[in-house]
Amino acid sequence: MPTNIILLGPPGAGKGTQARKLIEDHGMVQLSTGDMLREARASGTKTGQRVAEMMDRGELVTDEIVINLIRERLTVGGPGFIFDGFPRTLAQADALGSLLEEQGQAIAAVIEIKVDDTQLVARISGRFTCGGCGEVYHDRTRPTQTVGTCDVCGSDRLLRRADDNAESLKVRLLEYYKKTSPLIGYFWRDGNLHRVDGLASIETVSSEVNRVMRDHISTRCSHDDVGCASAPPA
Repeated sequence: MPTNIILLGPPGAGKGTQARKLIEDHGMVQLSTGDMLREARASGTKTGQRVAEMMDRGELVTDEIVINLIRERLTVGGPGFIFDGFPRTLAQADALGSLLEEQGQAIAAVIEIKVDDTQLVARISGRFTCGGCGEVYHDRTRPTQTVGTCDVCGSDRLLRRADDNAESLKVRLLEYYKKTSPLIGYFWRDGNLHRVDGLASIETVSSEVNRVMRDHISTRCSHDDVGCASAPPA
């Protein structure tokens, strides 16, 4: 059975960075809702046309469409899938659980990357990414070795999100806490929630994520296991 995991955490927690590390280390497939919708829109298929129409009207794409896109991806097979950006709500979590059960699969682990809000502001405010390969950099903590050039692929397309600033982050955090943070309790109830310190170095966080993969994937941990969420979130 494929090893499927969910990465949880607020904007800027490092989910995308850790997803790329998991792809490198385990050959997993990342299922990013944003990427799937953009690809569907460009595909010209019937579903893609519906996605384009909804996005052009400024509407949220329905959960039904997203679930159908995920269903299509699950047929690809492989060692496992990383769900990044989905589910965002309890209804989406239920829908994903039903889809995986239908496919004879399950979520092996949910990894919450915990960070402090104040630290997030500093992290987000200086963040930029490579438009060529997606590598993430930071003005203070991880600048490129050569100004204006990606260390990984050599691209000069270094991009900053318009909403990567303190005021926009507060709005995004409020949205996260209102809609997505209830998932922490949802998955804690199932006994497969694991927490890692997102303020540690990228390598340390990756090591902790790999430890969860190694130690807790095959069987669900009990609440007494090291690394398992030992108490419901406050």
